[in-house]
Amino acid sequence: MHDITLIRSDPAGFDAGLARRGLTPSAAPILALDTKRRAVQTQLQTLQQRRNEVSRAIGAARAKDQDSGTLEDEVAEIKRRLPELELEARTFDDELRALLSMLPNLPAQDVPDGADETANVEMRRVGAPRAMGFAPKDHVALGEALGMMDFEAAARLSGARFVVLKGGLARLERALAQLMLDLHTGEFGYTEVSPPVLVRDDALYGTGQLPKFAEDQFQTTTGLWLIPTAEVPLTNLAAEQILDAASLPLRVTAYTPCFRLEAGAAGRDTHGMIRQHQFSKVELVSICRPDKSDAEHERMTGAAEEVLKRLDLPFRTVALSAGDLGFAARKTYDIEVWLPGQNAYREISSCSNCGDFQARRMRARYREAGGKQTQFVHTLNGSGLAVGRTMLAVMENYQQADGTIAVPPALKPYMGGIDVLRRA
Repeated sequence: MHDITLIRSDPAGFDAGLARRGLTPSAAPILALDTKRRAVQTQLQTLQQRRNEVSRAIGAARAKDQDSGTLEDEVAEIKRRLPELELEARTFDDELRALLSMLPNLPAQDVPDGADETANVEMRRVGAPRAMGFAPKDHVALGEALGMMDFEAAARLSGARFVVLKGGLARLERALAQLMLDLHTGEFGYTEVSPPVLVRDDALYGTGQLPKFAEDQFQTTTGLWLIPTAEVPLTNLAAEQILDAASLPLRVTAYTPCFRLEAGAAGRDTHGMIRQHQFSKVELVSICRPDKSDAEHERMTGAAEEVLKRLDLPFRTVALSAGDLGFAARKTYDIEVWLPGQNAYREISSCSNCGDFQARRMRARYREAGGKQTQFVHTLNGSGLAVGRTMLAVMENYQQADGTIAVPPALKPYMGGIDVLRRA
């Protein structure tokens, strides 16, 4: 959510930020609605003040046995008019909120300009693709040949964009999640949380999935929503809270299933596990002071990168251009892992600094010790990592000429003595 006072003070700057995202100017209609809203609020305040003055005058007249009929008529008219103005004020408030809620966060000043992913800027590469000495297979061919990845069974159960994992691959997925959680809690100071995976409208509104992206979400018949990412419940732990400044930063992590309709990705990555309706992810969320969020963003990205370093998987980190940013993000780093089966780098994590955009929607604030004023926190989120995509990256990068898959050394403590995945 945007700060209306900032839009009033710099409408041209606000429109310039939207233009960097490829959006049309919006300050003029916002400010026109805001002007009407404030005019009604002024009328309300004036009328309420007049009601109080007349009520006192009626009391004084009665105390002196004077006629107060005219004053009483005025109070009656004020009482009739006030509900009308209050309804009008609420209507303008709702219209302004609805208008602002559909607009994305503005890009940070140091975000690269550009309309889409072609303008993203590579920051660094770590590791080099292995020379395999044979034609690498993709994860689908590998998993099906091992008898551990079954898309047909999943289609019979649930339809397209689902998979059944069996045996060693099911264990490998669990091992990856355990490695990530142990790393993030043990070395980076995140607190593990087991949150609900069903949430109310307000939670999705707070992090920016509603109302704009309702078509990408799964909703139950009871009105609850399946989470598209653990970012939703983790970030909303701070919703409607006033935190002590001394408690910041709050760093939390969770391993959860995630659910997305992928309505906006029709026809993309229909083959394999890259883009599914249900997938698992270890999420990282930080709640911090505004002056610390840039450093926290770098720290979070480093935590996500460390997982790939431990697994010895080649990757690169790119800064997203303004036109490629997610709705709630002011700045995002994507981490892309090398997939030999696709001969390409593919996204495995997005680490985003949302500034106070989500905090305003959730009313998440903090207060300095001994202070009276509150300020909005800054929120950050990132995948640490997408577990399914990490699993297929391990499969493709650690495949061997005979179709077996070597277990990376970092995962062996979690695999119960299994060091190679082979067909039973």
